[in-house]
Amino acid sequence: MSDVLQQFLDEYPVVVEMPVQWGEMDALQHVNNVTYFRYFESARIAYMMKTSLIGGARGTLGPILADTECRYKRPVTFPDRIKVGCRIAEFQEFGFLQQYAVYSTAQDAVTTHGSARIVLLDVTTGKKAALTEELKAELESVNGAQV
Repeated sequence: MSDVLQQFLDEYPVVVEMPVQWGEMDALQHVNNVTYFRYFESARIAYMMKTSLIGGARGTLGPILADTECRYKRPVTFPDRIKVGCRIAEFQEFGFLQQYAVYSTAQDAVTTHGSARIVLLDVTTGKKAALTEELKAELESVNGAQV
């Protein structure tokens, strides 16, 4: 295992691996920008499946994607296998900030960084809700000592 991959795996507690699909490329022969947001979504859902937000006994809180961004460092092309990492960088009053990274196996490099602000919604009232201590503890257990 390369040092780059080891550092990536050390920094991101949830990692989803997937192949780059031919149909994800654009006319310039690299993965289209919008595809990265789908990659991030896959990692975000894998992370939340480890908690009561999506997996397990679901409570009254639901996650809402408030905003997201992506920073492209290097193009990714077909064929390749990528690993998409997800972690929580910061807890906030009504949610949390997640960070993402895409590691290219073909390049042995992190090619892309992203982030998303997740706001919690009380599904019974339709209004934003405070991050509970119980949910924070669940998220911390997935995240490890990273926050």
